[in-house]
Amino acid sequence: MTTVMPQGEAIRKAVKWVSECLQEEPDKPVAKLVNEAVTRFDLSPKEAEFLLKFYSQKGCD
Repeated sequence: MTTVMPQGEAIRKAVKWVSECLQEEPDKPVAKLVNEAVTRFDLSPKEAEFLLKFYSQKGCD
């Protein structure tokens, strides 16, 4: 299955950062990581929604 990467450097960095955090701490809530990523990478509400959907589709909720 192919994964569609979002456009924009900030969202790509956020996906990478959240993925790395989940590897280190798999039990950490995705919503908490997404909220932190929004602040850290200055993401828009639409980008935050993308992250939540992206990780819920991967079964990381």
